[in-house]
Amino acid sequence: MRSQSEPAAAEPGAIARPPLVRELLLVAGLFLVYKFGRQLATGHTAEASHNAHRIWDLERTLHLPSEVDVQSALLHGDTLVHLANTYYATVHFPATLAFLVWLYLKRPAHYVWARRVLALVTAAALVLPFTFPLAPPRMLAASGLVDTARIYGPSVYGPPNSDHLSNQFAAMPSLHFGWALMVAIGLIVATRSRLRWLWLLHPAITLLVIVGTANHYWLDAVVATAMLGAALALIHPPHRTTTTAGRGTRHLVAEEPALAGAGR
Repeated sequence: MRSQSEPAAAEPGAIARPPLVRELLLVAGLFLVYKFGRQLATGHTAEASHNAHRIWDLERTLHLPSEVDVQSALLHGDTLVHLANTYYATVHFPATLAFLVWLYLKRPAHYVWARRVLALVTAAALVLPFTFPLAPPRMLAASGLVDTARIYGPSVYGPPNSDHLSNQFAAMPSLHFGWALMVAIGLIVATRSRLRWLWLLHPAITLLVIVGTANHYWLDAVVATAMLGAALALIHPPHRTTTTAGRGTRHLVAEEPALAGAGR
């Protein structure tokens, strides 16, 4: 009989935390690809404007809610629209980074899964600006929308013809929304709290913000959701562990091996 002071054997399905330096490089690479990759698809102003009209007309054909109604609600007060612009400008990257850091420290297997999903979605999203450049609704005069960030601040974009840090004609898909939705899904899957579904407020608020500030169309979020769904279908999350009680002992039993090759 094993002594109570004898250390328990390692779980066969346990996942070792990936090397920190390698993960820092991988995550930094993910953010750099997102930030600078779209610049390669610049120089399609006329086509991006034409596609903007097509998307706007398609949304009306599909009877989607008007982006104008969301923006009108924000414009009821300067404080509300300023908060929306601030959320757009400051929450996106820090929230995603904090999500990855927490998973790395607390849920290593879920971290590897989430990092792979985000990398796949980001890589796929970089293809669309080459094949379907799209001007955001704030640049579409026919929409009747205004550039709330430029008028009320803060703004993360400069004039399109002189902005060398981003490609403003890469509105589709909205990685603002895609990443926010993955953050919520990842935390719901990785935690057990009954309140974990409240994490869905993050993508919900993000959706209203990106539409209300006229940075994205509804369909930009729809395409991002479809891409995320495809990535989640290809990359499965690790299975939860369940607690079983024996006579005088309690131990964790993995439902299945957590994630093959998690350290890769």
